[in-house]
Amino acid sequence: MLNHPPTILLVDDEPVNITLLESLLAAEGYDTVSATSGMAALSMAKTSIPDLIVLDIMMPEMNGFEVCQKLREDPNLQTVPIIFLTALDDDHSKLRSLEVMGDDFVTKPFKSSLLLRKIANILRLQEMRSQQAQQEIKEKTKRQFSAAWNINLALSEKLRLFVPDQFLRRIAPTGVESIQLGNAQEEEITVLFCDIRKFTTICESQSPSETFQWLNVFFTQMNDCITANYGFIDKYLGDALMVVFDRKETHAQDAVNGALMMQRKIVEFNSDRTKYNLEQPINIGIGIHTGKGIIGALGADSRIDSTVIGDVVNTAARLQELTKHYECGIIASDSVISLLTESQYFEVRWIDKVVPRGKQKAQDIYEICGKSTPPTNTPLMLT
Repeated sequence: MLNHPPTILLVDDEPVNITLLESLLAAEGYDTVSATSGMAALSMAKTSIPDLIVLDIMMPEMNGFEVCQKLREDPNLQTVPIIFLTALDDDHSKLRSLEVMGDDFVTKPFKSSLLLRKIANILRLQEMRSQQAQQEIKEKTKRQFSAAWNINLALSEKLRLFVPDQFLRRIAPTGVESIQLGNAQEEEITVLFCDIRKFTTICESQSPSETFQWLNVFFTQMNDCITANYGFIDKYLGDALMVVFDRKETHAQDAVNGALMMQRKIVEFNSDRTKYNLEQPINIGIGIHTGKGIIGALGADSRIDSTVIGDVVNTAARLQELTKHYECGIIASDSVISLLTESQYFEVRWIDKVVPRGKQKAQDIYEICGKSTPPTNTPLMLT
């Protein structure tokens, strides 16, 4: 039901007729407004937006049919029900009332009970149509919202294929829509660089599609090792990986465990290398460094990327390069070694004190040789 008394606009050039109708409708709980000409009726309708109009036909200057046509041209009034109340009773007038889209035709003199019933029925039908339209709008809005939500969810899931959750938590703290240039956090992390040895030579003996196939298998297996140790891949650099370990207090241990698992996984990968037309086993070099880094969204207003910036990145990359010179699989900096606890028994060998390329300060570097179960009360072993 309407949450207010229906308002009915009465239009008749005879004031006595309007007075009669006002009395009749007031007794039924209706509110009324009135006009004694067609022009006044149009102005009143635009002002009051009535729920229904009772409209005389025979009026000077503008008759009821003309008023009805004008009302149907107004977007705000074209659906307001109109009952013609007239002394005319010919078929032509009744047909004309349908042509101008009137809702009903009542001839004077009229029976009060009949007019009231017609008004009540038309208002009820109008209310039902309005409720149905509102329900359809709600359902349409719900479907649109659901579709938009599903699209946003799908995009969010796809975005996670390009941007790890660990990045999203930092660059999109309140959802994907909050990503913006400059969102960043500075913290202590451990960065790992992994590179495939003699990749250019391998590519020369294969088609691009063959290389692409085994690289995806290789990266998938490496990613399994990384995520198993709480790390995430920052980016793929052709045949290389840049990995971040950010778990508080254990990121250095996570990185070393991840590196050792990657080396073990390479052995499994090489056992199936003939499937990928690889003539020689794949070898990798890994550099690991711990330090301060900025994790955030970098770039320009029109193109941003998630990344890590800081000396920790550059140093890890340089240590990976040194694995070629010292012919070892994993090289870690002294900052990594200093964070390895006694609960993690790693076999570590000091290699040298060097100034990595592009750096100014010398630092001790170590080879991570493996991991074993320590005897009781045995501290971290450095050899």
